[in-house]
Amino acid sequence: QVQLAESGGGLVQAGDSLRLSCAGSGRTFRSSAMGWFRQAPGKEREFLAEISSMGIVTYYAESAKGRFTVSRDNNKNTLYLQMNELKPEDTAIYYCAAATSGIGTAYNYWGQGTQVTVSS
Repeated sequence: QVQLAESGGGLVQAGDSLRLSCAGSGRTFRSSAMGWFRQAPGKEREFLAEISSMGIVTYYAESAKGRFTVSRDNNKNTLYLQMNELKPEDTAIYYCAAATSGIGTAYNYWGQGTQVTVSS
């Protein structure tokens, strides 16, 4: 079982940067692929990025490529999402998730989310 808790959200202006963190519990975190998702009001949840258990492989959605970077520190059981050049359309609740069967498999544990609001 993996427990996840996001932090680092807030209100920023367009063009600003923000780094989200996701603290995980247990050894399962280190063996899990991890991902970031977001959900804007009235929209479906959207995949942003994922990273393999050792941090070697990463995948990004087109909407995240070039501005967002996913990384992890298994010594700290923490996942990160560095977001640069933020836009008002990036406003959403951001979630981290764990895929305990590895990258490319279903995400079976989710955090509660952290709100990111980008003002124009």
